[in-house]
Amino acid sequence: MRNRRLLAAAVLVPLLLTGCQVAAPGSDAGGPLRVVAAESMWGSLATQLGGTQVEVVSLISSPDVDPHSYEPTAVDARDVAVAQVLITNGLGYDTWASKLASADPSAGRRNIDVGTLVGLGVGANPHRWYSPTDVVRVADAITAAYISADPSAAAEFRALHDRLLGPGFATYRSMIADIRSRYSGVTVGASESIFAPLSAALGLRLITPPSFLRAISEGTDPTAADLLTISEQISGHRIAVYVENVQNRTPDVARQAEAAAAAGIPVVTITETLAPVSVTFQQWQTEQLGRLAAALKEALHR
Repeated sequence: MRNRRLLAAAVLVPLLLTGCQVAAPGSDAGGPLRVVAAESMWGSLATQLGGTQVEVVSLISSPDVDPHSYEPTAVDARDVAVAQVLITNGLGYDTWASKLASADPSAGRRNIDVGTLVGLGVGANPHRWYSPTDVVRVADAITAAYISADPSAAAEFRALHDRLLGPGFATYRSMIADIRSRYSGVTVGASESIFAPLSAALGLRLITPPSFLRAISEGTDPTAADLLTISEQISGHRIAVYVENVQNRTPDVARQAEAAAAAGIPVVTITETLAPVSVTFQQWQTEQLGRLAAALKEALHR
């Protein structure tokens, strides 16, 4: 469940961005920066942006763990206490991580809260790693935090930043652009709100009732009206594909996915955290985008 990796220097961002709390610069003499990410998707970016100049711990890296209900351990608390850079998602997604930080405040720790960084508040969709624009903003903020903490490695941090957002993200960006170019306006369904930011970036029309998406994401019961609407969308072939988060498969979601498959509507599975745990953020996202593109092609070119 824990994912520790030594990483090399990263890239710079001119100024520290909103949501990145800064204190006096400087890392422990001679050692890598201690970086803690609440979840592995942000930990993957932190690792690639820091290289050998950082040591990253992702508190949640197993796809079998639900970040919403995770119970932190004493080891997690210790890791947060000594972190020089802490990355949390915020927006109610990992409240436990924020509580750990508040329980052991540090003037020297740089805290990046993703929700604050992108200017969202309570009630907003927390799945910001499915927003390509927000992913770039988080990468920028991580690099800025690294440079603040260790100015002597600024050139390395800048180089790693440019490498990740340039060639590192090239396939990820091109697949997003290709799907948007080919399938913009196509109607799709989804099992929960995790897919909403990406569907918007891809130009797809997500017609599943937002109240249903939110209910599944937050673990509350969907309304009978929403369930009927989705059933009619599937039986009436009003959606080209159905996108399911397999890490949050409720009985209602299972029935919808089965009904879609039975109706000949391709079902595309996605996950909440890196799967498998050994891949990078962009490898994970690119693989999912590839399956989505194949499903859209199958649905529209029969």
